[in-house]
Amino acid sequence: MIWAAIALVAAGCYAVKLLGLSVPAAVLERPMVRRLAALVPIATLAGLIALQTFGEGRTLVVDARAAGLAAAAAALLLRAPFLVVVAAAVLVTAAVRALTG
Repeated sequence: MIWAAIALVAAGCYAVKLLGLSVPAAVLERPMVRRLAALVPIATLAGLIALQTFGEGRTLVVDARAAGLAAAAAALLLRAPFLVVVAAAVLVTAAVRALTG
């Protein structure tokens, strides 16, 4: 049963890929389509970050992860390098977890 589901999902992914390849080039070169295509990965990543930060099962949770996200946002506003942003998020999250037990 699980292999049938895997095969069905693989076929669906292939169909979506094939559909994307069959779109005429004139449609893909429109300015609005280009802008939307550039924003889709950003929106997807933002949604994943929000889900992993504030979601636990089916509940909304504000805990140490939110403080880490805030620290990362502050580091980004200060134009810190990527590794500094990650380190700030990790350190703040760890510190809040250590303080709250």
